[in-house]
Amino acid sequence: MYRRLFAALVCAALLGAAGTVARAGAPAAPAHTAPGGDVPRLTDDRGRVLTLRGWNVEDKVHRGDQALSAVTERHFRDLRDHGFNFARLLVFWDDLEPEQGRYSEGYLRRVERVLDWAHRYRIKVLIDAHQDVFGPAFGHRGIPAWATRTDGLPFTPRPDDWFSEYFEPAVQRAFTHLYEDADLRRAQAAMWRVLAGRFAHHPAVFGYDLINEPMGELREGEDLATAAGRIEAEQLTPMYNRLADAVRTADRDAWIFFEPTPIVGEGVPTGLGRVDDPKAVYAPHFYNTAMEAGADYDPAARWIESYEAAVTAYPRRHRVPVVVGEWGPLNNTLPNMGRFYRDALASLERYGSGWAGYVWCYGGGYCALDGQGVLRPNKDLTAAPYAPAVAGTGLSETRDPATGAYRLGYRAAPGVTEIRVPSRPGGWRVEVSGAGRTATPVLPADRSATARVHARPGGRVTVVVTPR
Repeated sequence: MYRRLFAALVCAALLGAAGTVARAGAPAAPAHTAPGGDVPRLTDDRGRVLTLRGWNVEDKVHRGDQALSAVTERHFRDLRDHGFNFARLLVFWDDLEPEQGRYSEGYLRRVERVLDWAHRYRIKVLIDAHQDVFGPAFGHRGIPAWATRTDGLPFTPRPDDWFSEYFEPAVQRAFTHLYEDADLRRAQAAMWRVLAGRFAHHPAVFGYDLINEPMGELREGEDLATAAGRIEAEQLTPMYNRLADAVRTADRDAWIFFEPTPIVGEGVPTGLGRVDDPKAVYAPHFYNTAMEAGADYDPAARWIESYEAAVTAYPRRHRVPVVVGEWGPLNNTLPNMGRFYRDALASLERYGSGWAGYVWCYGGGYCALDGQGVLRPNKDLTAAPYAPAVAGTGLSETRDPATGAYRLGYRAAPGVTEIRVPSRPGGWRVEVSGAGRTATPVLPADRSATARVHARPGGRVTVVVTPR
């Protein structure tokens, strides 16, 4: 998550966007593509098309023996009750390995406790190796201080605009050393072997996000878009392949999530090359500089359309699914924010296999819920019927904003399709036509529920879910 970039840097990114080109080389296309496009979809081991809907879960405040103490069972119970099935869980290398070569068993147990809660409420978890402004050497979280090398370059804290700290010379040099120094490469890979080795068989674990919002060092005379493309192509791509190999020594089944630099949020296509793993997932973030600085959504600026064009170029070229790992503005009560959420959700459904909003907490600011656990204004639009798993092909999904109805169409394949709804007064009605049937035509009001659709393979099925 970031609040704002310097205006000059953003302009540089936009001016340089045309020169940023994704690298070639792609495997054969998977069987399923996104509705209305040619971006592949996530699938499970039964071939069902998967959709993830959820939020980030974090504790950035507590460390050491108190790490993750702000995350409770309630987080996952409330995610379930609002109909979500996905959580991106932030973990920190500095907590896992506070001293080089010494991994914290206590921290691993606390992560495991959180995963146990997620499994209890049927929430799939993405374990995210999170960093903000590199790590504790600069007053944040992420890469341990012992793995931070600055060559004595300066760093000036900017608490009112912390994202701008990424452009401090010391921070940029620390990223260069992380990517280039052989011993730090080995240490980062070893950290991932520990995480994957511990949680490979946990039933809640869906995947691993290799590093949050990676940045790097700008060269003299280089604009931001050009720098981002070079960093992605020359440093991030080999790093992701190294770390994917490390994960695979312990876990052969989970999905591998990897991110571009945050500059993609300005409509700049990534320069990432191919991540050579059969279960790779492209996981960009979806933030707008002006909105992060407090501005209202401006539909006429066509930022969402620009972002969608940029963010889909890579997965179309490399034939990988997309899950947006973070999104959602700080101030969701401005006049156009209802329009923003409707436009954003429609865009995400056009090409994505899922998303995780920022952030599942109780209070103000970015928090999804108020202190009583009620979804805050406009964020409540994220809680709607969807299909976590579809046994079929040729998917089409539509929503009626006036009535709240959700319509799913597909050609049935062997297996069971699942439709999930959030709790709401009156509950939901499920109508199935064509080759399918469901044993649950009415879903209850007091909790989230799942309808299961059985269909004759090869037949066309239509499911309509409406509020009662």
